[in-house]
Amino acid sequence: MHRPGKGKTPRRPGPRKASNTEKDPVGVYCRIRPLGTEDEECCVEMISSSTIQLHAPDGLKANRNGEYKEMQYSFKKVFGINTTQMELFEDIAKPLVEDLIHCKNGLLFTYGVTGSGKTFTMTGSPGEGGLLPRSLDMLFNSIGPFQAKRFVFKPDDKNGMEIQSQVDALLERQKRDNQPLPTVPKTPSSRQKAADPEFEDMISPEEACKSENVDDDCCYSVFVSYIEVYNNYIYDLLEDTPFDPIRQKAPQSKILREDQNHNMYVAGCTEVEVKSTEEAFEVFWKGQKKRRIANTQLNRESSRSHSVFTVKLVQAPLDADGDHILQDKNQVNVSQLCLVDLAGSERTSRTRAEGSRLREAGNINQSLMTLRTCIEVLRENQMCGTNKMVPYRDSKVTHLFKNYFDGEGKVRMIVCVNPKADDYEETMLVMRFAEMTQEVEVARPVDRPICGLAPGRRHRNQVFRDELSRRLEERGSPSNVDDPDLLNQLMESLPALPPCELVDPSDDHTLPRLIEVLERRHRIRQMMSEHFNKTASTMKSMLQQFDSQLGAKETFIHDQRSKLSEKDKVILNQRAEMDRLEKKTKTLEYKVDILQKTTGMYEQDKRSLEQELETRGNRLQMELSEKRRLEHRMQGMVTDTKLKWEKECERRVNAKQLEMQNKLWVKDEKLKQLKAIVTESSSGRPTERPEKPERPSRDRDCNVGPKRSASPSPLPGNVFKTRSGGQAVQFTDIETLKQECPTGPSRKRRSGSAEGPAQMEDIENRAPMASTSTTVYQKRRKP
Repeated sequence: MHRPGKGKTPRRPGPRKASNTEKDPVGVYCRIRPLGTEDEECCVEMISSSTIQLHAPDGLKANRNGEYKEMQYSFKKVFGINTTQMELFEDIAKPLVEDLIHCKNGLLFTYGVTGSGKTFTMTGSPGEGGLLPRSLDMLFNSIGPFQAKRFVFKPDDKNGMEIQSQVDALLERQKRDNQPLPTVPKTPSSRQKAADPEFEDMISPEEACKSENVDDDCCYSVFVSYIEVYNNYIYDLLEDTPFDPIRQKAPQSKILREDQNHNMYVAGCTEVEVKSTEEAFEVFWKGQKKRRIANTQLNRESSRSHSVFTVKLVQAPLDADGDHILQDKNQVNVSQLCLVDLAGSERTSRTRAEGSRLREAGNINQSLMTLRTCIEVLRENQMCGTNKMVPYRDSKVTHLFKNYFDGEGKVRMIVCVNPKADDYEETMLVMRFAEMTQEVEVARPVDRPICGLAPGRRHRNQVFRDELSRRLEERGSPSNVDDPDLLNQLMESLPALPPCELVDPSDDHTLPRLIEVLERRHRIRQMMSEHFNKTASTMKSMLQQFDSQLGAKETFIHDQRSKLSEKDKVILNQRAEMDRLEKKTKTLEYKVDILQKTTGMYEQDKRSLEQELETRGNRLQMELSEKRRLEHRMQGMVTDTKLKWEKECERRVNAKQLEMQNKLWVKDEKLKQLKAIVTESSSGRPTERPEKPERPSRDRDCNVGPKRSASPSPLPGNVFKTRSGGQAVQFTDIETLKQECPTGPSRKRRSGSAEGPAQMEDIENRAPMASTSTTVYQKRRKP
């Protein structure tokens, strides 16, 4: 479960989107780069045009006891090692450029392990241009004849565009042309020129392409920007910093802001207006030389930052005459295509990075982990219907592109794979992330509304201009008179000269005829001269009028320049105020950042304490439940033990009572025998020993008791009531066992015989033994 980002600020509610918005999944493509050497072990196999299979290396299988299995992953399309840059552009980037021309945004980024070919896919090399130069070439080939002049569109520093009038744009162009060119301290060497490839070397003319669906009733302008995200800080790669040979100034990081349409942008980022592919590629290469790269154990030129090259296309419709741009800011459409080259994920155990390289690797991995977390939360919200907060703010990369995942354009991802066996584990993690990304859906961008003017305005205006130019060229005059065909008619009405040969001095016919023709020609020439004079006066008056208009325009321009100088002063003051406010804003943002970090630390401590409290509470609940369970168990054991001891005590009491009764009975018998002996010895005559009363036998018939006398006697035992309402008798008599020899004489002796004491001793010795043979009889009586 992810933890929410630190220091979240509540987002202002934007325009609510319709619930029935159509969505498209994120397009994920895979490109496999060739191996470095032929004998190198390969762990990636292309199964089909949309599926690849990963094989675990032999050494890894042996070390992990066959834990890794062959896994297959599917993509929208898989490009093998023989895929050209042109084929890759046709399938992935070309549709995004088409959408860019039709006012739709797009995001294309490369993802993969370090050294997997991401920078080559995006930039390319001489003769094999990547997606970025090919996208620029297609864009300018499509809108080339329909571009507006420079400074007609101008950024407003709030992620928007303003339209300037023709005069303001002309003045700004003149102001720029009059600025001195920056002095170059040193002429670039041939080695540096070789390191800066020209655009002509990237793409051959045969591979050039263009879009045929371009609205020719619009004017277009292209603005490019180039930034990098290094250690989670944003830096402008196109920013011109003054060169100081003594103390070089470190580049200033930029901040992210949200415009009025809730779109994220980099505040203060340089946006350069370009008019050709060569110019745009030159700007890109200028920023590319400032990008941070380093030599690591895995890549000789490893990117240490995430680079973002943004192509912003501005278009506005022409007016009804098709001459100028419609001066309506609401009709200006701005679309952008972001080409992102993400830094590769890497393990420090393999790169053996230390110091700053270790910190760079940690920040790279952290930003990529945040991207994965955002994709996971988006996927969970869409598939499970949850409404968890996506932690865009945890990283500058995800915060910058959150609008695309919220439905502001198409998203395309190219997963670059290095098939060597050493990258197997990292490649497997990349494949899992790519598989998860394909399940995220992004809202399909809608078409922008088109102005209500009639189409074909530019074409009609161009046809009219061509026809007017042709007619002026045919007439040889920049202006017309009242009768434009008069000059042609006069030229055609000139009479031809008659033959002038005089054969006879008296010829009166030829000379008069010649004089007549010459007079006619003279009159026609006078008419032509008058016509030319009239035309000249007309032209002179037009020139005077034009001069007066020109003077008025110069006066107007002078007034505008004075106003412009005043506005420049106001702008300078406002810029100074803006700089002051910017510094104050940065200070406050720094304080806010510190407070956010402090709040994050407190929130983390709070979560840890809450978690510890919850753990202790659960432990206490478990202890209480265990205690209650033990109490119930002990109560049951106490009850069982109590019942057991009560029964045991009752049994022992009964046994003790029986034992005491037996002892009492034995004493009574001894006393009777002793009394009988004493009585016999005192009388001096032998008397027969009284017979010992018989004890009840062990017969099961309890209805017959021992016979002690003829008269009825009470029952020899205890009587108690039963549950059924009857009575039970507990006999307490003692059974005495006697043994007689069947062949010997009778054991009866007289009182005077010598065996009397022996017989008494025998009785005394046998009496205790009788207690061991005690039997309790119970008799139930019915009432």
